[in-house]
Amino acid sequence: MKKTLLFAALLLAAIDTYAQSFSDYFTDQTLRVDYIFSGNASQQMVALDELSLCEGWAGRRVNLDKVPVRGNGEIRIIEPESGKAIYRQTFSSLFQEWLVTDEATRLTKSFEATFLLPMPTKEVDIEITLLDNEGHLQTSMRHAVKPNDKLIRQRDNTPVTRHEYLLKSGPSEECIDVAIVAEGYTANEMDLFLKDARIACDEIFRYEPFAKHKSRFNVVAVMPESADSGVSVPQDNEWRTTAINSNFMTFYSPRYLTTNSVHLIHDCLTGIACEHIIILANTDTYGGGGIYNSYTLTTAHHPQFKPVVVHEFGHSFGALADEYFYDEPDHTAGTYKLDYEPWEQNITSLVDFDSKWADMVKNKQEIPTEPTEKREKNYTVGVYEGGGYMTKGMYRPAVVCRMRDNEATQFCPVCQRAIERIIIYNTQEGK
Repeated sequence: MKKTLLFAALLLAAIDTYAQSFSDYFTDQTLRVDYIFSGNASQQMVALDELSLCEGWAGRRVNLDKVPVRGNGEIRIIEPESGKAIYRQTFSSLFQEWLVTDEATRLTKSFEATFLLPMPTKEVDIEITLLDNEGHLQTSMRHAVKPNDKLIRQRDNTPVTRHEYLLKSGPSEECIDVAIVAEGYTANEMDLFLKDARIACDEIFRYEPFAKHKSRFNVVAVMPESADSGVSVPQDNEWRTTAINSNFMTFYSPRYLTTNSVHLIHDCLTGIACEHIIILANTDTYGGGGIYNSYTLTTAHHPQFKPVVVHEFGHSFGALADEYFYDEPDHTAGTYKLDYEPWEQNITSLVDFDSKWADMVKNKQEIPTEPTEKREKNYTVGVYEGGGYMTKGMYRPAVVCRMRDNEATQFCPVCQRAIERIIIYNTQEGK
């Protein structure tokens, strides 16, 4: 009994500590910050588009000044007097992916970005920084935010879009909130969307480590209506009017499905607790995309829907890289170089392998590792050449993994550890 009481007392003290830490700096409100990223391969720029406010904060209340991985960018809330970062979030963006394409050497374009931040109790600075894959500064912007600024748009806290919870494990203060959003479903097709959303939800939580941490998640299906059924498929000369304006042929790749209407996505989610976004496209054309701390977008009616939605969520939630590779270059050429260590936890150039999964490789395991049938079946951790779209010089942790191919039935142990670290980071203090 004494041990039980002591544990309860320590638990209450821990909860009180983290609550005080959050409330010292923030209110239970969400500050939405809309930006425009623009430029080309040689010059980049960030511009502030709009600030808006909504009641309730669904983001993390722990590890406020820590980040789990570097990403290709970081947004920080800074206390002006001390210069202390009181909130940090890392991310990647479609804009930065585009910057390594050949088109970016000839053309200047703009891309939307939205970040949800806890509302500060007093005036702060917000600094956003974009980095290339090598960690070099591309551009940055710093601007002041005053809580009493009359030009911060006050958004109605009443949800603007019909929604239904598929999984409700607890309050947002304790859980990670994931929104599954309809794209290309008309008003008469929402029953079909709900069926697809349940399939996606069930499939994600069939994989470890999501399965054992299911109680840390809430999942809500959000139903913005599209005027047209289906999504835009430019390679087939099909253009449709849909809820969030998605299309295939991103960077002229037939299977890369994305949207640049990021502000519109968040308009649909106003008043709904949300930290991570999965968008389901009402099409049987193969494809998808996932961008770390931005969104997952995937086709819902292709036969490979189930493995693809899990794979793309591995990108957007787990900050994982693609482990597959091509013999012929495509739009991904130039994404990585071999003279630096990529920030994603599941690929390595061996420049700094100790920062990756060196501790998970068994003694006497050869590096690089030659695959064998036994290792393939067992998802044995090694250092296998080929990954990050490159056949030579880049390495992955296993022969088989959900981040490599659609035949895999699980994430490899390295990817599982990386995902679990992010789950813990979002829900448990000090991890």
